[in-house]
Amino acid sequence: MASSMVLKLACLVALCTVAIARLATADISCGQVVNYLMPCVSYVQNGGTVPANCCGGIKTLYQAAQTTADRQSVCNCLKNALNQVPFPYTNYNLGLAAGLPAKCGIDLPYKISPSTDCKSVK
Repeated sequence: MASSMVLKLACLVALCTVAIARLATADISCGQVVNYLMPCVSYVQNGGTVPANCCGGIKTLYQAAQTTADRQSVCNCLKNALNQVPFPYTNYNLGLAAGLPAKCGIDLPYKISPSTDCKSVK
């Protein structure tokens, strides 16, 4: 259960990077998204300093997502994970997650939110 929660929290962080990537066929899996963003979980839960490997994961995901389909796939993965996190485990800060791209030097064209319309992600 705990590893499932961590996986879902990592997906939340990945939501921040969905719009970052420039993506046409979905070649990025949810497992890859989680792997890239796992180092960000502690920051999203506790704040503080963004770990360098968190920004590294965000930047790697951004570079890997080269098509619209990839970006939309990442977005959907994150939204699904957010919607499945059980209430007692929602000890993450969505504001911190949403601010991660900017803290890592990446400018997103839209706000990161669980209500993001993934079909509109280009």
